This record gives sequence, structure tokens and C-alpha cells, in this order.
Amino acid sequence: MPLASGIKLGPYEIHSPIGAGGMGEVYRARDARLNRDVAIKILPASFSRDPDRLQRFAQESRAAAALSHPNILSIYDIGEANGAPYVVSELLEGATLRDRLRDGALSSRKAIDFAAQIASGLAAAHEKGIVHRDLKPENIFITNEGRAKILDFGLAKFTRPEVDASGNEPTQQVATDAGTVMGTVGYMSPEQVRGKAADSRSDIFAFGAILYEMLSGKRAFHGDSSADTMSSILKEDPPDLAETNRNVSPALERIVRHCLEKNPEQRFQSAQDVAFALESLNGVSSSRTMTDALPLTSGRPKTREWLAWIVASVCLLAALPFVIAYLRPAPKDERVLKMSVLLPEKTTMTSGVSPVAVSPDGRERGAARFGSGRKPRRTIGGSADRGGAVAGGRQPAVSGVAGARRGAIDD
Repeated sequence: MPLASGIKLGPYEIHSPIGAGGMGEVYRARDARLNRDVAIKILPASFSRDPDRLQRFAQESRAAAALSHPNILSIYDIGEANGAPYVVSELLEGATLRDRLRDGALSSRKAIDFAAQIASGLAAAHEKGIVHRDLKPENIFITNEGRAKILDFGLAKFTRPEVDASGNEPTQQVATDAGTVMGTVGYMSPEQVRGKAADSRSDIFAFGAILYEMLSGKRAFHGDSSADTMSSILKEDPPDLAETNRNVSPALERIVRHCLEKNPEQRFQSAQDVAFALESLNGVSSSRTMTDALPLTSGRPKTREWLAWIVASVCLLAALPFVIAYLRPAPKDERVLKMSVLLPEKTTMTSGVSPVAVSPDGRERGAARFGSGRKPRRTIGGSADRGGAVAGGRQPAVSGVAGARRGAIDD
């Protein structure tokens, strides 16, 4: 029977129902002690009739509460009200991955982003020795901010079949010759189907089935009955992703196939390896996953690396003109220097005999005076800016180009 608003469960006051399913009813509640809203899941009353299950549920709930990771639902408290156990967790706003998939396949970018976050959360749980064993789209929640959260850690291992009014596929017990296994048909690993012990690689198989469904919009393994589906898990491979989504890269399809290997030894051996492989497809890392995840510390920090590269590039472009100017040879000074030279009286100019020369810097000039033996008798010299250099003087003058024109003075 649904709880009415205002009813107290220990320190928690019920506000409104959120949803219901095979695992019980979920309510929005208020924790007055910490002044925050929480989610309370009331588990089926059948749990109270099985002391062993209650004890195991409490142990696993404590294990889930020990996990602190941004991609795992945070457990705050557990308790019991009127013989029915309940668990208190953080309140999430958004929708389950199953709800998101009702509209069809996700884009490759979104699928990689969500998958990397899920793998990161799984890696954190596996590092603590916790195996989910019932990973499926119903147990993945996507917040309004785009954060993927794994739900129901430690719960799916011990639930009994319940009628799911929402139409979500319930967790089932599947009896085999080797024993009884827990899981959801369609997402169980081959070893779970065979009744063998499940480990972290079983979660990786279920993860691969979820990633396949995100990319294709179709379930990786599906049959007309549970038996057909389990047979498909054991014997068949899902169709190529390229048949349903041409935007899936070969590298991404290889990751999916590697997760879905029938033999656990041939799969990824850790969820951390899966997360790393997915992040390598992103180029620039996904913002959330690597910032908050495990030892995979390459997510948002790469944004800083890109920023550093951008700043360095801008500085290099700014310095480029100065480097070019420094390396470019200095231009030759080809300016024309004109001057006037006053000659002694009774002297004449003979072309091509003896030079009138100007120093390369244009500051000095000189000429040679010859006698009858055509040998220089004296040199006339001086600075170009002295009084002897007068443009437009009354005496005969000679004009020339610095370093180019020459004349001679003769007696």
C-alpha cells in the first residue's frame, strides 16, 4: 500500500512517490536532521520472512554504502519500518538508461561518454571486491546533468522474482543443472547462464551488452523466450553494429566485441581497462569520468593541457614577426650621395686617369693631383661635411655617387 505524504520513517518524512517496480516503491523524503531531500526505497515485505536474506541484504547494503564514487548511487542509511526494510540514498533527478533508450539508439559520442562513466563506477566497485551481477539499463540512471549512476549495488544479488508493474524486465532466478544464478535474462554472462560463479568479468559482459544496445537501439541477445535468449548468449554473436549504425567506428565496435567474448579469459580483464579504452576514443577526455574516477586521471585535466597548448601557440605567433625580422638580412644602403669638390685654380679634369673617391660611409672624400710624369704629387682629402664641400659653388665642381663614380684631377 502506498505511503501517504507526511508519514515518518524514522527520521525521514515522506513527501511524494517517485516510482514503483519489482524491487519495491521509491519515495521522495526529507531528512530534517541534515536539511536535505533523499530517496527511500521500501523493499518487498517478503524479505522480512527470510532472516538469512535480511542479514545478507544488510551486509551488501553496507558494502554499497562504503563505495564513494560519482558514478555510483550514494547510500546514506538502511532501516526497517513495519517489518519492511528500506534503504535511503541520494535523490537523483533524471531518467534511467532504459527510459532514454525507448527513443532509440544514442549518438556515438553520448554512448561513449555514458559508457566510460559506467565503466569507471564498475572499476571502483570491483576494486572493493563488489560484483554487481545484475547490470542492465534499468539499473543505470542518467541525471539531468548527464551523470551516469549505477544503482542497486548489492541488492540484485539477493532479490526474488517480483511482478514489475512498470514493464521493466525484473531480476530473475534462473535454475540450471549446476545451481541457481541471479541476473536478468538478456544481460547475464555465459558463466552466469551456466550457473557458474560470477566475477568482475561477468559485469564486463553485461556492460558490453548495454553498450551494444546504446549504439544500436537493439538488445544484443534476445529471443522469443528466456530459454532462447540464454541459448543466444551461449552460442551466438550479436549482429555487427555497422548494420544498424554506420557512425560506429571500427575501434568502438572492437571494444564492444571484446566485452562480449564468451570466454571470460578473452574479455577485458578489468573495468578500468575498458574505461581507458573508451577514453582513448574521445581524444579530449570526457569531462566527468576522468575528473572524478579512480586512477584514470586523464579526463578534465586534459582541458588544462589544451589550454596550455593554446596559450603557447598564441605566444609563438606573437613572437614570429620579431624572429623573422631578426633573421632577415639587413638591406643594402643604395642611397645616392651627391657632393661638390672645389678644385685648385688652373686645374682641369681628365676622365679615367685618377679617381676621386668617396669612403663607403660617405663621410670622407679624396683625389690625387698629378704632375707631368703622371705620378701623384699630392692628395686632396677631407670630410664631406666640411666647408670645401659646397653644392653649387662658383668654381668648377665634380659630382659623383658614393662608391660608384670616379673622376681624376690633372695639372
